[in-house]
Amino acid sequence: MSRRSNCWNNAVLESFFSRMKVELIYGEKFNSLQEIKSCIFEYIEIFYNRVRQHSTLGYVSPYEYEATKWMSTFSG
Repeated sequence: MSRRSNCWNNAVLESFFSRMKVELIYGEKFNSLQEIKSCIFEYIEIFYNRVRQHSTLGYVSPYEYEATKWMSTFSG
């Protein structure tokens, strides 16, 4: 936890939830809590981690970034 009034503490999560709301939640109608949970799981595990490009990672997905990092660890 950071000190009071330190806005950088939650910046990453606030950015993530903002993108998730825009890309997944808004405009959808869900019929049950289970459907919401399933859609959020698919968004995070399939789209956000494996497909969506992130500017801080050089415009690759987290999955690609980790795979490249993993392979470079054992190739040298």
